[in-house]
Amino acid sequence: MKLKVTIDQKVYEVEVEASEPEQRQLPPVGYLMQPAAVRVPAGPAPAAGGPATGPVENEDKVCRSPISGIVVRVTAQAGQSIQTGDIILVLEAMKMETNITAPIAGKISKINVGAGDSVQAGAVLVEFE
Repeated sequence: MKLKVTIDQKVYEVEVEASEPEQRQLPPVGYLMQPAAVRVPAGPAPAAGGPATGPVENEDKVCRSPISGIVVRVTAQAGQSIQTGDIILVLEAMKMETNITAPIAGKISKINVGAGDSVQAGAVLVEFE
């Protein structure tokens, strides 16, 4: 295709070729990313405000939130016996779901959150006997 272009009152005749658009490589159909389970250490909590993030009697007997987010669902119940790595609840942060797993084996004495609750990083989610 030939075009006439005027620059500083000078006319130039240029020839232009149309190229095909680049095709992007898409992931295969059915490709699905699964969130990884997060193991929450029962170590000291990060410094964050609020009563739910404060000190507890025995830090080895609690599960704290590793991130700020919203509780999507609680899969465990008070009084339930669980093993290390069992999923206790699911948090959503930035449109990603994170499985919160039991840091220790034992019996759950108290669950401090419910579905729809907003939690801060370091908040005590679950207490163990």
